[in-house]
Amino acid sequence: MDQTLQVRQAAAALVAAFASNDTARYFACFSEDATFLFHTLPQPLLSRRAYEQLWAQWQAEGFAVLACESGNAHVSLQGDVAIFMHDVATHIRIAGEDHQLSERETIVFRRQGEQWLACHEHLSVASPA
Repeated sequence: MDQTLQVRQAAAALVAAFASNDTARYFACFSEDATFLFHTLPQPLLSRRAYEQLWAQWQAEGFAVLACESGNAHVSLQGDVAIFMHDVATHIRIAGEDHQLSERETIVFRRQGEQWLACHEHLSVASPA
C-alpha cells in the first residue's frame, strides 16, 4: 500500500478516536515518547503519559470531545517520518459549556514496523481568513 495513504489512514484513525472521545483508542495512536505542543498550555508535554494524565484531569473536570472534523490535509514523507498538516474544526464541552474551535495542526508520524504512530503533535490557532 502507498505510504502516503497509510499516513492518511493513521491520521484519520487518530482524528476519529479523538472525535468519538475514545481515550484508549486515541492514545494508542501515539508512541510512548510522543511530545505535544498545544497553544492552550503554558509548556509542552514531553511524553504520552504526561498528556494522558492531563487528559484524565480534564475529563474529571467535565471535558469531552463532541465532534472533530479534519480538512485541507497534506502529507509530506521524509523516509520513516511523515508530516501531516491539516485544519481542525472541533466541538468540545468544558465544565458543561460547549465550544467550537478552529485550529491548525501538525502531526509527525514515525513508521514503527508496519504501522505509523504519531510521535509529535503541534496545535495552533487557525489564522483568520
